[in-house]
Amino acid sequence: MPSVAVIIPAAGNGTRMGLGHPKQYHHLAGVPILIHTIRAFISVPSVTRIIVVVPKDFISETRQLLTEYKLSSDAVTVTVGGRRRQDSVLAGMECLTDATEIVLVHDGARPLVTADLIQRCLEAAWQHGAAIAAIPVKDTLKRARPDHTIACTVDRQELWQAQTPQAVKFSLLKDAYARLGDRDVTDEAALLEQAGMAVILIEGSETNIKITRPDDLILAEKIMHTPSTPTMRIGHGYDAHRLVTDRNLVLAGITVPHKLGLAGHSDADVVTHALCDAVLGALGAGDIGRHFPDSDQQFKDIYSITLLEQVVELAFQKGFTVSNADITIICQAPKLAPHIEAMRTTLAQACQVSREQINLKATTTEKMGFTGREEGISCHAVVLLTTRQKRQEEQ
Repeated sequence: MPSVAVIIPAAGNGTRMGLGHPKQYHHLAGVPILIHTIRAFISVPSVTRIIVVVPKDFISETRQLLTEYKLSSDAVTVTVGGRRRQDSVLAGMECLTDATEIVLVHDGARPLVTADLIQRCLEAAWQHGAAIAAIPVKDTLKRARPDHTIACTVDRQELWQAQTPQAVKFSLLKDAYARLGDRDVTDEAALLEQAGMAVILIEGSETNIKITRPDDLILAEKIMHTPSTPTMRIGHGYDAHRLVTDRNLVLAGITVPHKLGLAGHSDADVVTHALCDAVLGALGAGDIGRHFPDSDQQFKDIYSITLLEQVVELAFQKGFTVSNADITIICQAPKLAPHIEAMRTTLAQACQVSREQINLKATTTEKMGFTGREEGISCHAVVLLTTRQKRQEEQ
């Protein structure tokens, strides 16, 4: 897959909302709109850079929000936007290198975009050069006179309503800006059109709305609280690592005193890894190796609870939360009973649930197999996810 970056222009003032502050910082379902938007792209593994373009006076606040919502990382850059949308996009482009192959541009106030739509736009841009999300116009359109009487009915047969994301090969976008960047345009597709480049239309979604007026907030809340997926998801995870010398033994985020530790690229926490895989399995989102590959040095010796927090954040972004987890550690030695409660507490905090929702137990194999011979430790985890709406009703 090509190197992919997303630019999120969010430098507007949103005066039509009448909020007294930029709309992208207004809360939707208890979370700032801009955070919802960023989460949508963090959930797409092929997106490796996110450039958030904001008003100058909101740089510090945006960075604080990223930290608060655990989205702050080297992959996310915050920069100052310009007077026009195209100026903000250009500011985002200046944060990228020529190694970037595909650039996505997505409105900061369009928080309900799905991973599927993002991926379809990416694939179309890689194949055709440029693509945008759009929906066919389905209502009858009227052209009006200055006195608001109807001048004529517009044929809607070939009309589409543009959305974002808009995806384009970085080299094409740079060329369009170099030649025509001083022209006033409403989106990147218009600039590409004027540069003579073909742009493919990818069918978007009626729910991929842009928050522009107060009523849009009401509609977005209703969309978010109407589950389009099953209310329950079950996932199973399994992991095993060899016991070796000169390594700490980390299980469920707790360092357990022992003469041996587990070998691995990260801290080799089999318990946390099994739980991560269970959550990812319930989401239908692959496995831990896909999201945190051992070929990536940023995950070298990483504390695996950090990975679990990111997986739980992905579940949240997809509309799910952990309802309960049942975890079994298979370990001949050391004795884990004294550490079980601390492990439950650590896992519960990472999953943002109560300790009662995490069941953790340890067993041996009566000295049979690799765990019985103390060659390694393994773990099974089963998790139940429920939609966030259901969880709120239960509470």
